[in-house]
Amino acid sequence: MKVDELAIRLVPFCGAKYGRDVRVFDVHTMPGHAGFSYGFSVAMDPNEAESWFIRLPPPNVNWRGTADVLRQVAALNALEGTEVPHCPVRWSGDDLEWFGCPYFVVPKLDGDVLRLGPGEWASALAEDVQLAMGRQVMSALAGIHKVDPARAPYLGEPVPFHEDVERWDRFYERAADPECLARVPDCRRRLLETLPADAPVGIYHGDFQTSNLFFALPSPQRPPELLAVIDWELTGIGATLNDVGWICTFSDRQAWAKGTGERPMFLDPETLMALYVDAYGGPLPDLNWFRALAAYKFAIITGFNLSLHRRGKRVDPSWEVTRNSMAPLIDRALALLG
Repeated sequence: MKVDELAIRLVPFCGAKYGRDVRVFDVHTMPGHAGFSYGFSVAMDPNEAESWFIRLPPPNVNWRGTADVLRQVAALNALEGTEVPHCPVRWSGDDLEWFGCPYFVVPKLDGDVLRLGPGEWASALAEDVQLAMGRQVMSALAGIHKVDPARAPYLGEPVPFHEDVERWDRFYERAADPECLARVPDCRRRLLETLPADAPVGIYHGDFQTSNLFFALPSPQRPPELLAVIDWELTGIGATLNDVGWICTFSDRQAWAKGTGERPMFLDPETLMALYVDAYGGPLPDLNWFRALAAYKFAIITGFNLSLHRRGKRVDPSWEVTRNSMAPLIDRALALLG
């Protein structure tokens, strides 16, 4: 939806939700969602205004899976009453009268996602500050995983562990540069041979990594504070340790190519796992299996997205850089599997 059209549609929507005449302004596309997430503000009178974030499905797709924005609503609503930092849903629905599609609206936060790398705000922080941030992050993750999945029946049945491995087969078959994924069949076989026998099942985020951790920025008066875990479009019910494996993989120097375009890292995997185990309240089995699965998945995801990029279906030159890590990711997965 174009910004101008959305601005027009937001006027009666906000009027109905506020129960009064309001002025809608500063409607803009938010970064990172291909034009289907927007920010906007509402003025009730000259001295009072509120800012919001609205999420709509991508255009021209079926409202299923990741395009079903009400799955995100189900997960966020399940977090209500917990200590997990999140954006509470103010309005949501599948009524088509307002935008012609399902939607949800949450408060717009002041701050930024956890950005690393040269010149980024989080990279200049002292080690003890980053450790404190890591404790906030992994405590939030443990809190998510402790939520009773019965609070989110909309998310459906748990994903079987073997399906977490097999679901990537069709993407592997369509990946670019298959020589970089030459060891995928061995890794797939090993993952299926060593499926965890008894790992926790519950609500998982699905893309738990630094770009989805929203912080209030540090100041001389206060350290950075985790305000919300954001972007729940991959949420579901299944093996919760998938989230631990995912963030650990993105902080595992042994999983990524060295040299040009080297990925900036947060805390090392051992520290992240220790913080999670401490917050969860006891030892957890098979963490290395979930780290291996995450590395396996992202190698295949990279190959698939590289194919989309080269065919002009979803142009993003950054996948040409990430391509260099496809083989190292699979090698790391096999090493973690022993």
